[in-house]
Amino acid sequence: MPGSNFFSSWDFTSDPCTFSGVFCDSDKVIALNLGDPTAASPGLTGRINPAIGNLSALAEFTAVPGRIYGALPHSLANLNNLRFVGISRNFISGEIPSGLGDLPNLRTIDFSYNQLTGTIPQSIGTLPELTNILLCHNRLSGSIPRFKSKTLTRFDLKHNALSGSINPNSLPSSLQYLSLSSNQLSGPMDQLLNRLDQLNYLDLSMNQFTGPIPVRLFSFPLTSLQLQRNRFTGPVQPKDRVSIPTIDLSYNRLSGEISPMLGTVQNLYLNSNRFTGRVPSSLVNQLLESSIQILYLQHNYLTGIEISPTAVIPEKISLCLHYNCMVPPVDTPCPFNAGNHTTRPIAQCNG
Repeated sequence: MPGSNFFSSWDFTSDPCTFSGVFCDSDKVIALNLGDPTAASPGLTGRINPAIGNLSALAEFTAVPGRIYGALPHSLANLNNLRFVGISRNFISGEIPSGLGDLPNLRTIDFSYNQLTGTIPQSIGTLPELTNILLCHNRLSGSIPRFKSKTLTRFDLKHNALSGSINPNSLPSSLQYLSLSSNQLSGPMDQLLNRLDQLNYLDLSMNQFTGPIPVRLFSFPLTSLQLQRNRFTGPVQPKDRVSIPTIDLSYNRLSGEISPMLGTVQNLYLNSNRFTGRVPSSLVNQLLESSIQILYLQHNYLTGIEISPTAVIPEKISLCLHYNCMVPPVDTPCPFNAGNHTTRPIAQCNG
């Protein structure tokens, strides 16, 4: 692209192994890292030539963010030694070549932030050594196939148009990062999630998932749990104190009383559910001690909270109690979408 001089060293009267971004072993090209990776550098533009499939020893193929467009060449399936392919934040369109599923050494696929369409090929799920698959921010549709790799750790399909339910055995227990947010996925997730006890990041937000949230999930080594804007139902009753820093369960259909075991969560979003009863004193104490930074409880059916009207809420703490079956004993600023009504109508609170 204008402003880039990346190809200035590509003098075809000399040895191509001396070109910028070209790495060789003997006389074979083993890696192509195209473009200047330094921040804010202009990327590349143009199509990927199908002749790339002739680089029989190629193990790594990457391109920096830019304006590469057109379809991924099917000749990529000829690269039997390919281990890493990464062409993110460009304008790649068309479908993912199913032949990529025939590359036994492929470990990382990163086509994130492009314009890919069609379905995820079933063959990709059969790759035995797959470790990372990043297809987020595309226009992929259809269901999620089964992935058999026992080394898969990062699985990022957020911001697509994927639909249907997910088979409880379709993802391996080796996963550490799972993001499926902003799709049209549905069905229960409890059986699948119960198996994924290595997770340290989980985002299923903005889908149509149903059923209960498994209790075991709250004991996983998660740093963030994002389940907001789904259709999860039932109670939330962790067995032990929860050490996950951020939990967002807002905009679901969860019910029952709020568990005191959630008092150790720093940022807790329980708003827009069907929770009842009184707010546990453990949450109030942690809030007043600034251990809880955010506590959003608005738009539920809560009937009380043990906090003095003269209590001083620390300045950096966000607490919202609007639109419950009680008059909030303390006046705290709420987010704009909490509305102007501080209390739920009595007719909605009887029974």
